[in-house]
Amino acid sequence: MSRSIRILATCLLAAFSSFAWLVQAQPPELWVLVDTPVHRLSVMRGNEVLTVFENISIGSNGTTEVKHVADERTPLGDYRIRESRSSDRFHRFLALDYPSMEDAERALGDGRIGGEDFERILQAWQRGQSPPQDTPLGGNLGLHGIGGGNPQVHARFNWTNGCIALTNEQIDDLARQVTVGTLVRIR
Repeated sequence: MSRSIRILATCLLAAFSSFAWLVQAQPPELWVLVDTPVHRLSVMRGNEVLTVFENISIGSNGTTEVKHVADERTPLGDYRIRESRSSDRFHRFLALDYPSMEDAERALGDGRIGGEDFERILQAWQRGQSPPQDTPLGGNLGLHGIGGGNPQVHARFNWTNGCIALTNEQIDDLARQVTVGTLVRIR
């Protein structure tokens, strides 16, 4: 191999090695883990725990993989924050993109929704819009504060209609750490 080809190959190898290092240097995605059995919400970066919020509240009837409207259960699964807003009722509300396509496919398969509702959910997802909130699967789910609610009730009971509740101070802290699009894994 000629000297100029070896030099060129060495330069290319060095350039690609440097580029790979830059790609690997990107920090892992920030995400939220809601651990419902222990009533804990953790802000994560990759596998590193950044912040922990204890004593969260979930739906008054627990959790489910097969949520339907008015069941007062918190759905298990992966969702993303689609909106962050102030709330007169809950102090702050971080809306989730519920129902997911996985929720819709499961519900269509077991008969909880029909083809028309499934198509509405599918079209919203395909268009990059919020999924409809008025199907038999329910909606308007998110993470929120307690607003003017009783902190003792929050500390002792699961009291939501399916959302995840934190204290007002906790939801403000969480809202400062996350953005629209942040993954929220509820297990």
